[in-house]
Amino acid sequence: MSTMKISVQTEDFDVSAELAALRLHNPTIGAIVNFVGVVRDLNDGCGVSQLELEHYPGMTEAALKNIALEAKERWQFIDCVIIHRVGALQPLDQIVLVAVASAHRGDAFAACEFMMDFLKTRAPFWKKETTPQGAKWLDARASDEAALKKWQISSKTSDQSNSHADASIVGAITEVQS
Repeated sequence: MSTMKISVQTEDFDVSAELAALRLHNPTIGAIVNFVGVVRDLNDGCGVSQLELEHYPGMTEAALKNIALEAKERWQFIDCVIIHRVGALQPLDQIVLVAVASAHRGDAFAACEFMMDFLKTRAPFWKKETTPQGAKWLDARASDEAALKKWQISSKTSDQSNSHADASIVGAITEVQS
């Protein structure tokens, strides 16, 4: 049974607990692939002391759900979790979790990467970094736009194109079955 957990929250999340809940009572799951984005202490050569994320309540959750549903149309997966934090975050704080459970790793890998690429360009989040030079709002990166090309989609065609938190990878892959 797919629940597609979507959450936008200020509080931190427990990756292990989320992955355990994702696979609970579902013996058809053979793989779980996840991505965890964290706040970096450096961006474009400047030290970052804080990252503040804002969102548009209601619209943001709907956009995240649409991203998951679009991935579900492309790949066969059993369930997924998308958790995104908002508010003031410090370096090393977790920002985002995208986890995908499927019978086989290929679908889970592709769906997870697709969701993360779309989240970076289509979800209505805005970020402001605090550096020694002061606070500044950040624009979307060209590399995020370029990542969509592999999916043959441009965020410029989306009416929800905007900036999103730049996350570094603390990736983890959990193989439940061989």
